Amino acid sequence: MSIRKVALFSNEYPPNVYGGAGVHVEYLSKALAERVAVEVRCFGEQDSIDGNLRVRGYQPWEEMKRNTDPRFTSAMGAFSRSLAMAKDTLDADVVHCHTWYTQMGGLLAAKLWDIPFVLTTHSLEPLRPWKAEQLGTAYHLSSWMERTAIGGADAVIAVSRETRNDIFNLFGAAEAHTHVIHNGIDLDEYRPTAATDALERHGVDPARPYVLFVGRITRQKGIIHLVDAIPHIDPRVQVVLLAGAPDTERIAAEMNQSVAAARQVRNGIIWIDTMLPREETIQFYSHAAVFCCPSVYEPFGIINLEAMACETAVVASAVGGIPEVVVPDETGLLVGLELEPGTFSPRDPAAFSRALADAINRVAGDPGLARRLGAAGRARAEQHFSWRAIAVKTLELYESLLERRRGRA
Repeated sequence: MSIRKVALFSNEYPPNVYGGAGVHVEYLSKALAERVAVEVRCFGEQDSIDGNLRVRGYQPWEEMKRNTDPRFTSAMGAFSRSLAMAKDTLDADVVHCHTWYTQMGGLLAAKLWDIPFVLTTHSLEPLRPWKAEQLGTAYHLSSWMERTAIGGADAVIAVSRETRNDIFNLFGAAEAHTHVIHNGIDLDEYRPTAATDALERHGVDPARPYVLFVGRITRQKGIIHLVDAIPHIDPRVQVVLLAGAPDTERIAAEMNQSVAAARQVRNGIIWIDTMLPREETIQFYSHAAVFCCPSVYEPFGIINLEAMACETAVVASAVGGIPEVVVPDETGLLVGLELEPGTFSPRDPAAFSRALADAINRVAGDPGLARRLGAAGRARAEQHFSWRAIAVKTLELYESLLERRRGRA
């Protein structure tokens, strides 16, 4: 193998992980480090060395916060950290970036240090118009950074076939340079556990079935549609929401109002609005009667894999890359979702919420079905989504880029 060292650029890295991209980089870096040296450059104060794995955190340039619209600081801060990541001495054979936050860093580093540039698309800015609520007109800047990086990358990795099609349609990317490598799961860590202390501490009755949601409070994750489904969910089924980190004050207020309205109708709604340690989240996955992923946009949906690895049946919307993970009537149930043209708003939000409730009731009300779907989900995770296999595919892509360069020399 000619790859000696890989540089991964990422916004998220432990302990600062709030979404699937951060989970991806955490586990990919560890799996790659079993084979080659890895340096992670990320947003934060991290500074550690563990065998082959070096992690360096970067802070934003404080000037980015001065005399500007506060909504611009996220995009401008990302740009400033990308500059710092790119200019620092880099002795890697390839730079691999994750999400628009660091893609300009990868593009510039590739120019400065004359190495191949790979990026993974975990989501695409044109398909997340609600980000304008959070970023203001800096959404145009994040979209420009993403488009420019995709156009300048030596290879683009999509986390699903559906995302690869989106890249072609939105950016006209060269088919030969665009690849599908799915997300993965740590099957040793994510597995069923008998422990229930975390459930009991947070007020969940382990003896009663419950539907579980895990994720951020954001338009993309569709959590408001699940909350609106609560009045139609069997009242014997508890509703457990591990939901925090709202994108904006507006959606935070909507979430509070929606949960308050649902609590007027029924009890048994447990909302935990802080991020729990992973071992506690695994307890929640393990004992849920059904896990629900109501996303309106989901390039892959790593949370579904986490639930499947814990032998929990899944009810999810049939969007994006989810059907590549959840097999209908085998590992879970998929709920059809028709969106308003040009938007990510359901054409009939009430009908979507009711369909979610119907699917949840079907699984939660049939323990035999839930067990069958859960067991098949674990088997599918084991067969197709191990991080070691994904690391091998990623290294093979890196090698092909080096071979291409040697062929041009």
